[in-house]
Amino acid sequence: MMAAREVAGLEGIAGRGYRLLFNVGEDARSTIPHLHLHVLGGRRLGWPPG
Repeated sequence: MMAAREVAGLEGIAGRGYRLLFNVGEDARSTIPHLHLHVLGGRRLGWPPG
């Protein structure tokens, strides 16, 4: 989480907000077991995600 916050700051998106997305398991297309996190931002994000 601290690394994600740092990345958001470096990318200039921390001030307006960002979304963190984890892919976990085969149904999420995570075929190799590991922690994988996306930092999404830079525009107004919709809801629901996807």
